[in-house]
Amino acid sequence: MQNDQIAKPGPVLGIETSCDETGVAVYDAGRGLLAHTLYSQIKMHADYGGVVPELASRDHVRKLLPLIRETLRAAGMTTRDLGGVAYTSGPGLVGALLVGAACARSLAWALEVPAIGVHHMEGHLLAPLLEPDPPQPPFVALLVSGGHSMLIEVSGIGRYRLLGDTLDDAAGEAFDKTAKLMGLAYPGGPALAKLAESGTPGRFKFSRPMTDRPGLDFSFSGLKTQVLLAYQAHADDPTAKADVARAFEDAIVDTLLIKCRRALQQTGARRLVIAGGVGANKKLRAQLAEAAQRENFRVYFPRLEFCTDNGAMIALAGALRLQAGLHDDSAIRVTPRWDLQDLVAV
Repeated sequence: MQNDQIAKPGPVLGIETSCDETGVAVYDAGRGLLAHTLYSQIKMHADYGGVVPELASRDHVRKLLPLIRETLRAAGMTTRDLGGVAYTSGPGLVGALLVGAACARSLAWALEVPAIGVHHMEGHLLAPLLEPDPPQPPFVALLVSGGHSMLIEVSGIGRYRLLGDTLDDAAGEAFDKTAKLMGLAYPGGPALAKLAESGTPGRFKFSRPMTDRPGLDFSFSGLKTQVLLAYQAHADDPTAKADVARAFEDAIVDTLLIKCRRALQQTGARRLVIAGGVGANKKLRAQLAEAAQRENFRVYFPRLEFCTDNGAMIALAGALRLQAGLHDDSAIRVTPRWDLQDLVAV
């Protein structure tokens, strides 16, 4: 990564292709988010019960250029109005990442504007900055998605300290795998949360993993076994499925709340940011909001459309780094595994 001041003023195009959603957005530092579009591959992968990397990559190739044209039209501009291009460089599926990286680098080269690869999780972490009342560092962030469950102390953009990480399944991954065990349709996480709404609270009780010891790490893989055993033991009971789903969701949410409280106490922070796909969970949002009011801290959520993968968060993160004079060279490269703490501070 290079650091100079070649970035010209102007909106930044953001491209997200890390997994199974093609996201494009235009963000301007002075005017905010100008336009964003998103195409989801959920229907395509549903037949396989999960994301097929090769199919995901091919679909990004088909959808990315039309989405860029559509987003620019919605923003009322052409490519010549752009001041830079940002794209997800990792972590993610290598083939999917390369589609976005190749398109972004080629476009930036043709327009003679800087381009920058954005860390996917930094995009999620900064998504609440798209809201009218954004959080100001320092704060604690809970990044909770299908691939990550992390607590991070944020003292500035690029200034991140990992407080806790998942030792096995992330929370979103646990949702999806548990839903599959229970025979729910893909994508399983939202389906399980919907089913849990009709469940009876307290009928089943599952553990709150790693809350009986100090520390901020997570482990959700064992919950799957507990759910499977309970589900199989009550297979003849038509109401048990929803009750098991309710108990599972309660266990996940309670665990996340306990760990968030610990992180706030450990750091002394009074601001908590929730980001990532599981941040859209209704129960998690409601219980965190209640806890914040009761315990005198502030909690920030991105709007629901910016919890899942999207181009807006990439455009924003890229714009902030390009403003600071950071950009990449002309090579097309991606980083499928990328430690958030390795990022350059702004």
